Parts: sequence; structure tokens; C-alpha cells
Amino acid sequence: MNIPSSLPWWQGVIGSLVAIGIVKMAFGGLGKNLFNPALVARVFLLISFPVAMTTCPLPIESRANVFNFDGVTGPTPLGSLKTQLAMGQTLAQIKLPSYTDLFWGNIGGSLGEVSAIALIIGGIYLLYRKIITWHIPVSYILTAFIFSGILWLVNPIRYADPIFHILAGGLLIGAIFMATDLVTSPMTAWGKIIFGIGCGVLTILIRVLGAYPEGVSFAILIMNAFVPLIDRAFKPKRFGEVK
Repeated sequence: MNIPSSLPWWQGVIGSLVAIGIVKMAFGGLGKNLFNPALVARVFLLISFPVAMTTCPLPIESRANVFNFDGVTGPTPLGSLKTQLAMGQTLAQIKLPSYTDLFWGNIGGSLGEVSAIALIIGGIYLLYRKIITWHIPVSYILTAFIFSGILWLVNPIRYADPIFHILAGGLLIGAIFMATDLVTSPMTAWGKIIFGIGCGVLTILIRVLGAYPEGVSFAILIMNAFVPLIDRAFKPKRFGEVK
């Protein structure tokens, strides 16, 4: 779900071997890995095959092209924004997808990040089934919204607005499906909130200051490394324990 549909199959196999053979099994198997295997594999593929990982099929513009096998690829919205800003253009000169296209998924991107409405529905279902809690998704998304909003208010010529940052790229799939991984996220409610806040801040910082247009994978992996420290700091007091 976090790789482009145009990625060659053998690169996907390499990513799977990295996720399972190195990240998961090297730490002792299921439930013992420190880092999210899917995100480590994505970062590995992004570094190893940057062009294939940052070029995605563009959406079909008409019904006549549904059965056309000659697909057209292009950069993701975040990639296009990053490139054109680096060329000296301002946001007013850059043509970005509309909020409607971002919301419904009429954009290029990885399989699981192009439709905000589908991700939101999936998140609501996970919350309803109590598979995840609200702490990480809400703190992650809210922090990213506030932080990117501050940057946008300070310099709207250089920084995109917070709605674009939330709907574009992998922030929603990261906040709802990746950061909430039970094995690699904190155990307590306050720990989850701190974890989500850290992910939100790092995501926006990497997007606006880093070399890569997307910062979700890097942000979550960095915060994965702090999970043992967060759990120790917010460890619940045992019954009968006196501080």
C-alpha cells in the first residue's frame, strides 16, 4: 500500500525481503521488531530506487483511456511542489491539485495514499472495531496541521497551506495505519500522544527542509526509536506502588 503501482515487481520483492528478513526476523520475529517493517522497506526502496519510488501513474482523465495500456506517469503532488520551489517558483506560480482531487484521489501517488476519503473511512472502521485508538492519529494529524499552518501564515509564498499537507502524500495513511502499529508504538495514552506529536512535527520539518518531498516514513521511524524511552517516561504506576 505504500509503494507506487508502477514499481517493478522485483523491486517489491526486494522490499518484502528487507521488511521480513532483516527488520522483523533479525530482531527476534513477530512482535519483537523495534521499527515498522513496511516503512523500513519503503525507505530502503526510496534510497535504492528513487526514480521508481517517486514516479507514479497519473489518474485517468477520461473513460476512453480506461483500456489504454500505455500509462502516463508523473511526479506526486509533494514531489512536484518540492521541485518547483527548488527552481525558485512561488506557490502562486505552481499549479497544485485541488482539494477535491486530493480528497477523492484524482492524483498520482502510492497505492494507499491517493484517496483521503478511503483512508478516513478505513480509520473510522478501525476505531469502531477498537483495533486502534484515537490518540496517535489525532495528535499526529492535528500537530501537522498546526505546525504547517504556522509556517504558511509566516510565509505563504514559500510554504503550502495545512489542508494541502494533510491531504497530499502519505500523512493520512501514516497517521492511521502505520504509526498505530501495536508493536512499534507506545503503550500508554499519553505516550501515544507524545509519539503522534513528534511524528507530526518531524513530518512537516522533513517536507519543508529535507531533501525528500515526503517525510512521513522517516518521521515515524525516528519516533519508533524513541518508543522505549517514551514507555519508560510514561510507564503507569503499578498497583500499590508509592512514589
